[in-house]
Amino acid sequence: MAETIGSGQAPDETISQEQVEPLSEQHSPEFPIVGVGASAGGLAAFEAFFSTMPADSDPGMAFVLVQHLARDHKSMLSELIRRYTRMEVFEVEDGMEIKPNCAYIIPPNRDMSLADGKLQLFEPTLARGVRLSIDFFFRSLAQDQHERAICIVLSGTGSDGALGVRAVKGEGGMVMVQTPESTEYDGMPRSAIATGMADFVLPPNEMPAQLLDYVAHALGADRVPVSPQAAESAEGLEKVFLLLRSQTGHDFTQYKQNTIIRRIERRMAVHQINRLEDYIRYLQLTPGEVDALFHALLIGVTHFFRDPEIFEEVQKQVIPQLFAGRAAGTVIRVWVPGCSTGEEAYSIAMLLRERMEELKEHFKVQIFATDIDREAIDQARVGVYPTSIIADVSPERLAHFFSEERPEGSTYRIQKTIRDMLIFSEHDLIKDPPFSKLDLISCRNLLIYIGAELQKRLTSLFHYALNPGGTLLLGSSERLGDLADLFATIDRKANIYQRKKDDLGPRRVGIAKLLPHPPGDGIARRDGSGALSDDKLPLREMAERTLLEHYSPVGALVSERGDILYLLGRTGKYLELTPGEVSMNIFRMAREGLRGDLTIALHRAVSLGQPTRHPGLRIKIDGGFTTANLTVLPVSADPEGTIPRGLFLVILEEVLAADPKLSAEVAVDSAEEAAALSPSLDAYIVKLKQELRTKEEYLETTIEELDTSNEELRSAHEEMQSVNEELQSTNEELETSKEELQSTNEELAMVNGELQAKVVDLTHSNNDMKNLLSGTGIGTIFVDHLLRIRRFTPTVSALINLIETDVGRPMNQVRSNLVGYDHLAADVKEVLESLVPKELEVETNTGEWYLLRIRPYRTLENVIEGAVITFTEISAMKKAQAAMRDSEALRRLAVVVRDASDAILVQDMTGRILAWNPRAQRMYGWTEAEALEMNIRDLMPESDREKALATFRQQSRAGVLEPQRIQRIAKDGRTVQVSLIVSALVDDAGETYAIATTERALAS
Repeated sequence: MAETIGSGQAPDETISQEQVEPLSEQHSPEFPIVGVGASAGGLAAFEAFFSTMPADSDPGMAFVLVQHLARDHKSMLSELIRRYTRMEVFEVEDGMEIKPNCAYIIPPNRDMSLADGKLQLFEPTLARGVRLSIDFFFRSLAQDQHERAICIVLSGTGSDGALGVRAVKGEGGMVMVQTPESTEYDGMPRSAIATGMADFVLPPNEMPAQLLDYVAHALGADRVPVSPQAAESAEGLEKVFLLLRSQTGHDFTQYKQNTIIRRIERRMAVHQINRLEDYIRYLQLTPGEVDALFHALLIGVTHFFRDPEIFEEVQKQVIPQLFAGRAAGTVIRVWVPGCSTGEEAYSIAMLLRERMEELKEHFKVQIFATDIDREAIDQARVGVYPTSIIADVSPERLAHFFSEERPEGSTYRIQKTIRDMLIFSEHDLIKDPPFSKLDLISCRNLLIYIGAELQKRLTSLFHYALNPGGTLLLGSSERLGDLADLFATIDRKANIYQRKKDDLGPRRVGIAKLLPHPPGDGIARRDGSGALSDDKLPLREMAERTLLEHYSPVGALVSERGDILYLLGRTGKYLELTPGEVSMNIFRMAREGLRGDLTIALHRAVSLGQPTRHPGLRIKIDGGFTTANLTVLPVSADPEGTIPRGLFLVILEEVLAADPKLSAEVAVDSAEEAAALSPSLDAYIVKLKQELRTKEEYLETTIEELDTSNEELRSAHEEMQSVNEELQSTNEELETSKEELQSTNEELAMVNGELQAKVVDLTHSNNDMKNLLSGTGIGTIFVDHLLRIRRFTPTVSALINLIETDVGRPMNQVRSNLVGYDHLAADVKEVLESLVPKELEVETNTGEWYLLRIRPYRTLENVIEGAVITFTEISAMKKAQAAMRDSEALRRLAVVVRDASDAILVQDMTGRILAWNPRAQRMYGWTEAEALEMNIRDLMPESDREKALATFRQQSRAGVLEPQRIQRIAKDGRTVQVSLIVSALVDDAGETYAIATTERALAS
């Protein structure tokens, strides 16, 4: 049900009275129809579902399978489903009539709906990826089958099916959803579960058994319906209402019982309970079921721009009038009671925003969206909706008023410009005060679920809440009834009404009569049959009962201040309306001769609490006088407080002839006076008349002063009423501000959470950066544009004497350990001025070399905020360069040795050969490898060995290096005459460590 006063929108506005009749009185199709929706991963779910259906009996229902299929791919789903079920399986053809115990498969590249028990196929109008074929079919299933509609949501991505679930539940159907844990893709099941309307959440293999049990209890021939008469006789519904009221605080007694019974039957079927007494017992033992029943009564089926033709009329006829004649910056107040999850309220906000954009003016729009469903309000506050809203929102509005989010699945979030226009709050129309000074109230499909008396009260409440000329929007099946004269009709088809500006007639309703009255307020109650209770009488019966106990003349029931609450009989002879502002105060309406005694009598009755009687009043009427007896009787309050205190019955009884009692009283007074009179009777009478005249003048003065005081009190009372109204408005604004602050606080909490996450990320980044800079071994200094040190790494402390307290010091105040480099600050300044990076090699006093780089410090916005100085150690590179230079020299020398035309040999001081060039190999025949295993003795004739070696050592030590002629023995035994030059190889210490010889063969 849509708003149980404060809850979401009703199902469809086309709902008729027959649709809210209990199930037992409806004409329904002979079998239920089950819509099954699936997408990715749906084949495995279909297999698990149909393979667990009973193989030996028919289910007695029809199944329609809707799956997202490839556009050009032939579906094999029909053949696959036939393997797991005994039912006949068909691929749907346009206009195919549904029969029980059959399964129907949607064909590729088609949308499908159900109408009058037949399946209709349509060409898809939306592009692939945004088509919502499951939602489309579920909605048509709900509209066509009502209580017999059943939908099942299986595995799939996205949110298709979520809106269809709402439609099915809104019509009293049943919803099953696959458990997310058992799915391959849980997007669709989670979206359906998030609606809060899933009756069962089960794995596919457990669904058939539960489905058959539900159908047997809810739709089977053996079910026992809950009739209103049986419920009343057993006080069953009253007990249900009591349990709901005690746990949720909301009263459902004034709702149409047929609607309540339908929802109770559904909950009984879910739990397979046949008797209402058993269900009441289940409610008592299971508090969670009370909440479940409460939410079942609050089912709100709503969507954006519901009934587009009505919204078109609202856009054309209502929205422009809200802005007409208003100055920019003024406040426009709108109330959407029963807003459910907020779609309708947001739709109206979009229309208002579009109008402001057309006018290019800014107005302060306040849209109060209320509901008694706290979960729906929380969802509305967030303003996040599934992608299935694209079926109801135009692409232009979707792009203009929504932002797409993809945290887990595709969703749309309402933009802040729209969200800031709305104030969501939990509010009960039955017991909470209404908003006031409103320009528009949109209450669609709420009144159809409540009784006539409550409908009349809510209509009067809306009349009070609207400004004169304000607009009321109702559902298409709702009417104003007896209070239609309070409103003017703008569009009867769209049910758009305007509050009449002149509401001073007898039908005007005060706010005190619109609000709920606690026990003891003196307002009549009605029992379940609508009759007035004997112990709670209205003002009329209360006044008549008191009057009949004493007299049967004319009179008036008044308050202690003289305000007339009810008139009895023809009082025109004694009371008349005075010129000027209309007043229903008996003092102001009393005719001449009655006002003074009436004032005294009522004042005495109020002060003493006793009846007061003034006989024989001479009252002036048109054309003469009349005599009447005045009696003021206090009306007794009952012990229970049903009749309020402070009421008095003013009775006026005309004296047609000589009243015996009055004559007796006058006679007694005359006798006493006659006995006391002196002989000078005339003088005494004159004296008495003078005293009487004086007292009359005094009394008239007192009455005038009292009238003046009453007038002042009346003015003060009116001022207090104005102050009270202002205070109420202030309180309402404070509540509004509180709601806005709560919303802002929620946003700040969200922002704070994001900032905390960013702080954690920055902390991790700082730690990573610190470890990175420390781990690289590169000394780094960050300085600002004034050359003050901002940060440095520990490695740089070995090059420049820095400690933690040096942060903030200028660079020219620190000392470095660099040799021959003392103008670091000047180089940094030069880089900041030219923005050209600088590199140079510097040496420390310990002999280590570093590459110094100075570069500008650039922010992400490409702003120069200082410089970065880095020191990269290059000592190893320096050594490698030296080694490379030595190696290059050796390489060049090796080339000379290799290509020389003389044999070049190197031997150590023991004669072991260390080097052997190619020419030596050609001269002596030994390869280099063989030669390196030999001693120089092996090349000398045996007779000359010792002498030749001694000569070499002597010349090496003496530094005498003269050419010599010697003989060498070749590998083949030949004797080779050579000219030899000896060179001593000396190390850094000046010691000879080897001898090099250059040998040239001489001609024999």
